[in-house]
Amino acid sequence: MAVSAFRDGAVQPVGLALPIAPSFLPPASLLAVLPVSPLPGPAAARDPEGAARVATAVGSRPTGDGLAARVRWLAAPSGAAWLAQALAHPDLVLLDHAHCERKAAGAALQLMFRYPGDGELAAVLSPLAREELEHFERVQALLAHRGIPLRPLAAPPYGAALTALVRRSEPDRMLDSFLVAGLIEARSHERMALLAVHSPDPELRELYGDLLTSEARHFGLYWLLCERRFPRERVAARLVELAAAEAQLLNGLHREARMHS
Repeated sequence: MAVSAFRDGAVQPVGLALPIAPSFLPPASLLAVLPVSPLPGPAAARDPEGAARVATAVGSRPTGDGLAARVRWLAAPSGAAWLAQALAHPDLVLLDHAHCERKAAGAALQLMFRYPGDGELAAVLSPLAREELEHFERVQALLAHRGIPLRPLAAPPYGAALTALVRRSEPDRMLDSFLVAGLIEARSHERMALLAVHSPDPELRELYGDLLTSEARHFGLYWLLCERRFPRERVAARLVELAAAEAQLLNGLHREARMHS
């Protein structure tokens, strides 16, 4: 991520509706709204409006390799190797997606339990956790429809390695926890945008396209939680550090297809 992502400590206006009190509405977006540049191929040919649909739901900008949305939280876009792996194993990625939604709900609940006296935090994270579980139920239903049983999967090192970067003393622990959760949401958002454009499966394109706005809202909420508790400059500086580490974790492709491999 270039520091210009937070040029003068400012970000751009957003138009996402949040299912929480108006006082939490973000004054700005963490995304650049520019067209997506889809890869050439059969998926784009079958869904010529896919790129425009994703660009509407996702603030995005073209990347150097033309893959898709570039989310400003992220230090580097996903590469072609991950996309090729994910497209070659769509059912495995879908199964992992179900686990990711469940873990995201658990992460939000864990923060609520860690800070039980923070009513504002609970007001934001309780509806977020419910929405993550709704997404889990939708993905689980699609798995059942396809005859794919829900089963455990070996997790890539991504999530545990990011969690290990969270500092242990407060209030740094709170800041890092919000930013790590937000980075994971941002990466999910970016990769769902890729799949919404490039998947040859119309059912999966619809699923990932439908979830984009929610994923954008989720990482925006974690940014707001940071901004309401810490100076923006401090948040932005720490985000640059964690985003660089997050991108480094994805430099090597996991041996099996995962949403965060």
